[in-house]
Amino acid sequence: MKHFKISALIFLPFFLFLQGCSSSVYEIGTKTELNKKYDTEFPYRDSSPVLEKVAETIHRISSIAFYEAYVYNKNSKLKLKDINTDNLEANAIEKIFFNKTSSGTGTTIYSENRKLALLTCNHIVNYPDTIITYWADKNGAVTNFVKSISVKKNENIYAVGFPQLSKLKIIASDKKSDLALLGVTFSVDYPGKFPVFSFPIGKSNQLDWGTFVYLFGFPMNYKMLSRAIVSKPNNNDGGLFLIDGVVNRGFSGGLVLAIRDGIPNIELVGIIRSVPKDILYSLQPEELKNNRRYDPLVPYKGNVYLNAEERIKYGITEVISTEMIEKFLTSHQKQISKEGFGLIKFSTNK
Repeated sequence: MKHFKISALIFLPFFLFLQGCSSSVYEIGTKTELNKKYDTEFPYRDSSPVLEKVAETIHRISSIAFYEAYVYNKNSKLKLKDINTDNLEANAIEKIFFNKTSSGTGTTIYSENRKLALLTCNHIVNYPDTIITYWADKNGAVTNFVKSISVKKNENIYAVGFPQLSKLKIIASDKKSDLALLGVTFSVDYPGKFPVFSFPIGKSNQLDWGTFVYLFGFPMNYKMLSRAIVSKPNNNDGGLFLIDGVVNRGFSGGLVLAIRDGIPNIELVGIIRSVPKDILYSLQPEELKNNRRYDPLVPYKGNVYLNAEERIKYGITEVISTEMIEKFLTSHQKQISKEGFGLIKFSTNK
């Protein structure tokens, strides 16, 4: 009995210590400081209802451009001035057809009178009318001799899930800001089916180091929500800022949303533009037919080809600022009106 009492006295301080530690964990609580600035902490309230409304406004954009290409003999040493642009086939040794595809994210920012307009990135939907390539010399340096001239013959842009296989039209675009506005006119009404992004547009130049942001987009064709923090605010690079978001192909045009004084006060502060890329060169054997594979244990003695593969640098993402978005919409409003669309303007936070 004495032994039990002694043991209890020995462990009593230890139990009291554990109890004190556990109770202190439950007492910790973080609330957003109401300072009219963008929040740097993770939201402490349920943000699902607000984010669900945002998710209803974004769509996966898919585009494809069809080209007709003419290939010229290397020994002919033809320069661009030597080729008859009215008859590209005259000196060509081969005529081929190919296509270029792209995908990204678009957000509905206008919906009136069966007309819908989506904001996205220009590089997703705008392909060059003409592509010219040149022969290289024996050292690999590019010469002035034309190898091929490709001419765009057609281009189709779709929003996946839109009715009637509706094709989108480029209403306005700007290569420098990498912004584009796509439009479509439905033959019938679809009330409530395509909600418009109705949250306030924020001020990217008010972002600070460590500002918390949500990301919405279609990486690898999946609608996804992610998060990041701002790493280079104040639009130091011509209207762009950086976040540490880990994004993949298809996220271009995706929304970047900041929170001002807690949920549900979210604001649009930009759209995702691109991530840095490297070109990885490697030597590869010629491709075998009928899905056959090489035996890695057998020395290869065939032709070797140079392969170039893009490698994304994850964790560094460029974002187009809201100041640039507003400037784009304002400067192209005349063209937008000409296409039959009314005034396109985001709501602002008072």
